[in-house]
Amino acid sequence: MTPVTVTRGDSPLVLAFPHTGTHVPEDIRARLNDEGRLLRDTDWHINALYRDLVPGVTAVQANAHRYVIDANRDPTGASLYPGQTTTGLVPVTTFDNAPIWRDGHGPTEADIADRLAAWHAPYHAALKAELQRVKAIHGVAILYDCHSIRSVIPWLFDGTLPDLNIGTDMGSTCAAAVELAVLDRCAVSGRSHVLNGRFRGGWTTRHYGRPAEGLHAIQMELAQASHLGSEEPPFTLDPDKADALRALLKPILQDLIDVAPTLA
Repeated sequence: MTPVTVTRGDSPLVLAFPHTGTHVPEDIRARLNDEGRLLRDTDWHINALYRDLVPGVTAVQANAHRYVIDANRDPTGASLYPGQTTTGLVPVTTFDNAPIWRDGHGPTEADIADRLAAWHAPYHAALKAELQRVKAIHGVAILYDCHSIRSVIPWLFDGTLPDLNIGTDMGSTCAAAVELAVLDRCAVSGRSHVLNGRFRGGWTTRHYGRPAEGLHAIQMELAQASHLGSEEPPFTLDPDKADALRALLKPILQDLIDVAPTLA
């Protein structure tokens, strides 16, 4: 299994999928417990939601599951949200704080170093290369970081998550026009939404978002209730929900492409 899959387009928009991969090497899978092997915290079907919505979009997908190594975490292991509960570079629990490794088989420092080199680094090398490629064409690149999460996870947040969770690290990762393009569409959609709430942009968004250099990044965290038939196994996509959500995501992506020339 290659660590990353890249689909190239010629527009200024790059989609990142750090958590849709479900590949777990057999030696690692053997160390997971029954809960871990459910791969519960996958961003289920997100790549299908965004596929072919608008022409010319580049997509970069990490193929390893986040339990192998989380491609949206700082490679140093620093926390994204100091003082708040979250999972790490190689998670040891689910988002419900349930252990995922068999006793005595959790990741070691050597494991983490190996997985950084084998999976994390190639994904980010590919993502960086694609952002630089489209920036060379257009003078600007917009990274749209694609995520989803279960709508109710008491260990991580109170209550029910809004359908649409936009993250720009308090406006630091993109120009205001990029943030507004997404926010305006969400505001008229009739769906619950929030800007820089519990999820204000992960490591990918914060690392690549350098608007002064023509690199703009924004994260969209979708509540899985907005497109799954159930947030429990087997995590199937609900076709009607998916179609309704795609009808919103399509103009969001198109608006980002349209705003790009004003940023160059």
